[in-house]
Amino acid sequence: MRDFMKSFAVLAMALAVTPALAQSATKLSQHNAWGTYSYAGDKGKVCYVLSVPTEKQPNGLDHGDVYFFVSQKPGQNVAFEPQFIAGYAFQTDSKVIVSVDDKSFTPFTRGKSAWMENAAEEPALIAAMKGGSDMKIAAKSGRGNATNYAFSLKGVSAALESIRACK
Repeated sequence: MRDFMKSFAVLAMALAVTPALAQSATKLSQHNAWGTYSYAGDKGKVCYVLSVPTEKQPNGLDHGDVYFFVSQKPGQNVAFEPQFIAGYAFQTDSKVIVSVDDKSFTPFTRGKSAWMENAAEEPALIAAMKGGSDMKIAAKSGRGNATNYAFSLKGVSAALESIRACK
């Protein structure tokens, strides 16, 4: 329970300092490691699920606020769009490696965010997340530091299902 409360505190702080997510976001529910949220965007309601890492490497590095989320933006025809956000800028023109069990994906980076380059690959990542137990992400910071994160996938299926009807 203590780890959950620490993760929730980090999550609340991340939401408070991230303008894209802080637009009057309302917490809808919690599904183990994944919280569900919504807010009224310029083009309609936006719903998303979000989690923070269970592990950050290297230990001595200040990673800032790091999280992974999947959003539903019906007004923009966006369904289950995964995004990784770090607390630092990624190395220019770099990619991150997202691994779920034996499947790997290589999102591109811009600033502090990483997205799938080909939207057609997003359902495969989401399916892997639903079927996996944990997700690992390797990235390189703008300073050249190799970083690694582990995310629990406990509750991700229920969380994603809870935002399926976002309107």
